[in-house]
Amino acid sequence: MTDVTLDPKVPSIPAARNAVLDDAHVGDIKGALGTIRLDDTTPRHGLSARLKTLLAIIGPGLIVMVGDNDAGAFSTYGQAGQNYGTHLLWTLLMLVPVLYVNQEMVLRLGAVTGVGHARLILERFGRFWGAFSVIDLFLLNALTLVTEFIGVTLAAGYLGLPKAAAVVLAAAIIIASAFTGSFRRFERVAITLCAGSLLLVPVYLLVHPRTSQLAHDFVTPTMPGGAGQLAAVMLVIISIVGTTVAPWQLFFQQSYVIDKRITPRFLRYEKVDLWIGIVVVILGAAALIGLTAAAFAGTDAAGGFSDAGAVARGIEAKAGHLAGVLFAIALLDASVIGAFAVSLSTAYAIGDVFGIKHSLHRGVKGAKGFYAVYAGLVVVAAAITLLSTDSTQGLMTQFVQVLAGVLLPSATVFLLLLCNDRAVLGPWVNGPRTNAFTSAVVGVLVMLSMILTAAVVWPDISSGAILWIMTGCGVAAVLVAGYSFTSGRTATKEDPVDRTGRENWRMPPLETLDKPVTSTTRKIGMGALRAYLLVAMTMVIIKVVQTALGH
Repeated sequence: MTDVTLDPKVPSIPAARNAVLDDAHVGDIKGALGTIRLDDTTPRHGLSARLKTLLAIIGPGLIVMVGDNDAGAFSTYGQAGQNYGTHLLWTLLMLVPVLYVNQEMVLRLGAVTGVGHARLILERFGRFWGAFSVIDLFLLNALTLVTEFIGVTLAAGYLGLPKAAAVVLAAAIIIASAFTGSFRRFERVAITLCAGSLLLVPVYLLVHPRTSQLAHDFVTPTMPGGAGQLAAVMLVIISIVGTTVAPWQLFFQQSYVIDKRITPRFLRYEKVDLWIGIVVVILGAAALIGLTAAAFAGTDAAGGFSDAGAVARGIEAKAGHLAGVLFAIALLDASVIGAFAVSLSTAYAIGDVFGIKHSLHRGVKGAKGFYAVYAGLVVVAAAITLLSTDSTQGLMTQFVQVLAGVLLPSATVFLLLLCNDRAVLGPWVNGPRTNAFTSAVVGVLVMLSMILTAAVVWPDISSGAILWIMTGCGVAAVLVAGYSFTSGRTATKEDPVDRTGRENWRMPPLETLDKPVTSTTRKIGMGALRAYLLVAMTMVIIKVVQTALGH
């Protein structure tokens, strides 16, 4: 780790204590809604003190969750509501524990290590996986950014605004908000946009769906359409999973927690922030599905989803022009905040891996590479959007969903392994319950990813083939679970985790850590993961090229 020139306003890093890569990541917590001084060690006993602390901490969990209800989410949830009513609402409830466990692990990694997700993968798993994590994140985020600007064009088209001007203005706002050199100013803009997502509330009230039906379908799993439509329904379910739990979220929240200077002492407050974000994103998603279902119920357009712009027109036909306008503004707001988060996750990851200064606390002159990556990604995505046709945009949107589905299992695997690395997390490593749940989630994600990949490559895949994939994955999961349970119990008995004094424990510098021992089981697992990614991504790329040539 190279030495850096310290900002006189930022306390020096105690090199023997932690591995923070950018000295701007140490200092006072300057949140949008409050400040906590670095030397403030006063216990928070009263309700007022705890509330002030929570207000200062709020940000990472809220932004990452609301940013996930982006333009792609509007399309996915709109499709679910228009094509299947409220029958798939239960999938959102099932995703709540998945969202919490995944994001809790990355916020714990951020607060305890002070090192971003991509850098940890590079240091603990080698150059291949480190390069892979950065390259796939860069490509996936670039394509995701394009879908955000597609959302901007759809909203602008409905509102009667010039699409090109709307894209250029949105790109300018996204870049300018980060270029202030103030973390606090950026977070205030981001949280203001989070508040903008509440525009869905009046739209919901104007459309007036049956709340009792929504409540029933939220807790009652059903598969609409019968066995004959299993393939189509499964694809929508997979899309909901992919848009609700995305790889960029892991990289963004870990780095944003670090940039906000949150330490293990404030993890409890950050978990509350995460829960607030989860509640907002789930209620927003449920509202989107519910109001879309109500707007198209009994119409000729029911079951014929095309895009979010058409959803806005359907809402207008049901509840009036005001409802359509509010929906379009909410779509525009969601696209911008999604672009914020996706661009930042890329800039943070590249800064971490290549050792360049990467903090919103720094001005442009103090972190030129960081801001260049951020702005460059936004400009390129905006340009691609302006130069692409409607058919090409639809193809890119499909490719993003598929690629995210393919990469999500590998991202979760690395997250699980890092959270069991005692050199990295020490007394903060996962407990057996978290490991068991996350392992089950990984198994389900792999199964869904395989179904999604197969369905893209073979559009006419039968329900029977999907059931065979599910059965095969289930059998493999049982075998792996049995082996893991047996070996896990033995390991726990031999080397229990000592969690005493963990509030003051932080990861030592990366170069001082012992390299992880690569067991035969891990080698086989990593080899299988590499083979799966190679095959799945190759098949998807071939299919996308074939489709593009067909157009």
